[in-house]
Amino acid sequence: MNNMWLEGSITALITPMKKDGSLDISAFEKFVDWQIQEGTSALVPVGTTGECPTLSHEEHKLIVEVTVKVASGRVPVLAGAGSNSTAEAIEMAIFAKQVGAAGALVVTPYYNKPTQEGLFQHFIAIANAAELPIYIYNIPGRSIVDMSVETTARLAENPYIIGIKDATANLMRPIQIRRAVKKRFNQLSGEDGTAIAYMAAGGEGCISVTSNIAPRLCAEMQRSWKDGRIADAIAIQDRLMPLHDALFCESSPGPVKFAASVLGLAEETCRLPLVPIAASSRQKVKAALEEVGLLE
Repeated sequence: MNNMWLEGSITALITPMKKDGSLDISAFEKFVDWQIQEGTSALVPVGTTGECPTLSHEEHKLIVEVTVKVASGRVPVLAGAGSNSTAEAIEMAIFAKQVGAAGALVVTPYYNKPTQEGLFQHFIAIANAAELPIYIYNIPGRSIVDMSVETTARLAENPYIIGIKDATANLMRPIQIRRAVKKRFNQLSGEDGTAIAYMAAGGEGCISVTSNIAPRLCAEMQRSWKDGRIADAIAIQDRLMPLHDALFCESSPGPVKFAASVLGLAEETCRLPLVPIAASSRQKVKAALEEVGLLE
């Protein structure tokens, strides 16, 4: 159970949709296979980038199942299983385990704003019910609540809670968590722009939006750092920075889905309340794709 350990470039997968808003499973299967071929080290379906809030339970489960099937053991699948209903999150985590996901990524409950004790009880209930490796997803910018270092350390005492996706962009956090947690604990950045800095602070990798579009570059950047080729890693980081910025010029995954459409990977369709990105944002994304060297 505790053998799971993620590192490198891990893609927070988009969920391709046809123009009518239905799931494009054939595009998704090709996309997952391409990600693995390009060097992505693990896959995260149905997170925020995968538009989990607007997928039905059936669609959510289908995307997890397809990811596991296409990955076919080549890379681990960390299935999104977050909800602001603990019972729903338990259902999603148990399903992820049943279909062969290596672990579940569980976001801090959004909208209902639990206390730190509420967060603790939520994650413990999921871990104990699913008996599957659980990664905490801390993203206060979207969920409003912040998983404290102290609560993280308490949760880490549970054998199933083995890591965190940290999207705070607070580079003191990985150091504070490493000091507070009394076991080997898998720390992953959830912010593309801080991927290298996060590893310098002791992290092991990045769950990335940009790697939907530039998987080979993101993987090479992580590999360079791990191999001690620091200057190479920083050079790739600097090259990718305009793309990181452009992909968050509007609410994600609008810009990254538009970028995927420009590269012929998938349609740009998102489900309401997300809308097609503005003309000015399209120019920004295209300019960044050109600057990074992804457009001919």
